[in-house]
Amino acid sequence: MSSAFFRSLARDAAALYPAADRFARHFAYGKTTGDPVYEYLLAQGLVRDGGTLLDVGCGQGLIAALLEVARERHARGDWPQAWPAPPRPAAIRGIDLSQKDIGRARAATPRHGWIVGDMCTAELGTASTVVILDVLHYVEAARQEQVLDRVARALEPGGQALIRVADANGSLRYRVTVWADRLMCVVRGQPVHVMHTRPLGAWIDALARRGLAAEPVPMSEGTPFTNVLLRVRRR
Repeated sequence: MSSAFFRSLARDAAALYPAADRFARHFAYGKTTGDPVYEYLLAQGLVRDGGTLLDVGCGQGLIAALLEVARERHARGDWPQAWPAPPRPAAIRGIDLSQKDIGRARAATPRHGWIVGDMCTAELGTASTVVILDVLHYVEAARQEQVLDRVARALEPGGQALIRVADANGSLRYRVTVWADRLMCVVRGQPVHVMHTRPLGAWIDALARRGLAAEPVPMSEGTPFTNVLLRVRRR
């Protein structure tokens, strides 16, 4: 359950999307308040200050929208004392396959770099923070390996990747995770994909083969899912 402060922040972020695009506004508020990862990123200060933030599979740019309003609220002195100051990335870049979602990201936060592209082939550049939330399972295992290789190359010295995956542990919660992902595809008018998932240990091993250490953080509080956030750094 999101805190009262974060819910008000999410309302401000949703208001960045054009009033005529009611879906974008409702989705922005519902997704950020219903998914614990967004509040966690801010409360824990996981996005690096001053560097480049690369959001792979960015959708309509929810993280960038939250950071925009977070900085405004902090400047007004309206910010939780227990939270670190919101980061000020030198640049934010987002990549997504959906032309419609990239258009929404550009409408809400036009000063950032939004690109329609495939995470398996698009130019990633380098970044101090790479975020990949819930998109790796949309491609088969061989292409997942390609993406992980590319992320390892994109990470700047001292940088980190924040990768959320579903733990394919065979439980009922895992099956609910798969069902909910397919439902979300339908809601967003996207093709219903087959989920190419792995057990948590297999994800950690795949990152270790690339010299990356992953700290798993359960990220399903308040939901019936098996999502885990991997905080990834070089060994």
